[in-house]
Formats: sequence, C-alpha cells, structure tokens
Amino acid sequence: MSSRRLDPKAYGEAFEQKEVFICASEKMRRIKEMITHVARSDVTILIQGETGVGKEVIARVIYQHSSRKTAPFVTVHCAAFPEELFAIEMFGYEQGAFRGAHRHKPGRFELAHHGTVFLDEVSEIPLSLQFKFLQVLQDGTVLRIGGKKEIRVDVRILAATNRDMDEAVRNGSFREDLYRFLNGATITIPPLRERKEEIPVYVDYFLNKYQIKYNVHLEPISDQIMKGLIDHRWSGNIRELETAIKRFVVLRGQAVISEDLYVQGTLQ
Repeated sequence: MSSRRLDPKAYGEAFEQKEVFICASEKMRRIKEMITHVARSDVTILIQGETGVGKEVIARVIYQHSSRKTAPFVTVHCAAFPEELFAIEMFGYEQGAFRGAHRHKPGRFELAHHGTVFLDEVSEIPLSLQFKFLQVLQDGTVLRIGGKKEIRVDVRILAATNRDMDEAVRNGSFREDLYRFLNGATITIPPLRERKEEIPVYVDYFLNKYQIKYNVHLEPISDQIMKGLIDHRWSGNIRELETAIKRFVVLRGQAVISEDLYVQGTLQ
C-alpha cells in the first residue's frame, strides 16, 4: 500500500490549481451525480458536513458547472464579522450613512451580481439580520445602509453549515422561513472516516502538491504509515489530513507522521 503517483483527474477535478474534488468512494460519486443535476439550475443549495470535509470545494464545483461560472463567486464567512460590520459588508452603504462613510460602498450581494454568493457558516448570521437576508433572497433587491433606493441583484445562493439547522430553528437562533428558503436542495458530505478509501488518494495529492511547492522530493510513505493514516479518525477531516502531510513534507521525514500517530494512539 505504498504511496504512489496518482493522477487526481482519475478521481475528480481540480479547480483554480489549488483545490481538488476527489471522487474515489461510492458516497462521493453519488454526491457528484447530485451536483450534475443541481448545478445548472438556480436552486439554492445547503451543504452540510463536519468542519474540514470540503464544503467550500463542493460549492466551487457547483459554481464551476453552473451557467454563472463566468460571473463572480463571492465567499462570505458569516462567523468572521461582528454584527454591525457584517451588515455593512453584505448590504453596503451610501455616502454619509455614518461617520467615516466618505463615499458609497457596494455590499457583497451587489459585487456578486449575476454570479454566486457562498455563505459559509450560514448558521452564524446574526438573528437581527436574518429577516433582511430573507428579504434580499426573496425580492432580489438590496437597500444599502443609509440608502433610499433599492438596488436589484441577481445572485445564486450556496450555503454551508456544520451545525444541525433543525436544532438551530428549534432553539430560536435561526429563522425557520430563512432556513426553508436556503434549503432548496441539501448536499450532506460524509466525514473522511466514512470514506477511508479516499485517504491514500488525498495523501498522494497533498504529497505532490507540497513537494512541488517546496521543491523537495521524498521517499514514498511506507505501508505501515499509510495504514496508520487510513485507520486514524481524522476528526478535522480533509483539512487535518492536509496539515499532517504538509508538516511531513516541510519537516522532510516519515518520523514526523509516525510520531503524531503514535501519540494519538493510531499506531501501536
């Protein structure tokens, strides 16, 4: 089971030379089939899955296969902004709307006109702004902060979450009507531990990626280490695996991975 040079195109597709969508398991092949069906429509899609499973990669695959692929793809990390700044980022503002607003600024909905808005960690949209989001999505118009004229925007919405949205609705932290609107179609990405057959493919992909980036050449990973990688639970999923392989390449030694796996109890 030694690591070997694999062509990622045999398993999936690369995007923007920095992301890869790997389909080396039946579960991911079914997801790819679903993407084929929904990508060219304008239906709003909710992508669910644990942290690090590749939700943004899936969103970009949908975008690349949509009729909007030549228009902007605007990513919004909903947990990254305090409430006031979040409203400014999304809806923009007019000159003089508040102190320091010396000129007008379009929001991200406007910047994505004719394209796609990807709402990452959508469950973190402040409750006080959720109705305004719903209005934009339903009416296709944005009112800038301090503005008097509605601006028409044509965007497709893709959203992602690692939370149980039904529970968020039940506990009152997320509006049910907004959730129903976002949930036009649902794609649930399984964790890496449920598609272990993809781990050697990801290992090889990340090895190639970082050996090229750092201009080094390393011996293939041994069967024992590969078995440890396959058996590991990877609670951080693909993101955690990529970090481990990057560390291996940068520090140039299998002892790095071996030590990590021993410490975590995967290798005996």
